[in-house]
Amino acid sequence: MQDVFQALASPVRRAIIKMLRSRDMTAGDIADALTISKPTLSGHFNVLKAANLVHQRREGTTIIYGLNTSVMEDLLADFLDLMGKEDARGQEEIQP
Repeated sequence: MQDVFQALASPVRRAIIKMLRSRDMTAGDIADALTISKPTLSGHFNVLKAANLVHQRREGTTIIYGLNTSVMEDLLADFLDLMGKEDARGQEEIQP
């Protein structure tokens, strides 16, 4: 889980995740939207992939990135548990 929080610490990586929430995208599309170089973007993708927040697939010579929603759902459920709120299944955590 520490990898996830480290990945989310960067505003650029949070912007990438926000973009991928709406649709899968190529690195070029993301680089153009964020006006950052592709080598810099590659470093951000390495961190996001290490945290298992994004996945990639190859279509010919193009790599397309998408959001790993199951990890994001797990993160949200853990966060809600920490806050003592209902978890993702709608069950309220019992406070000691």
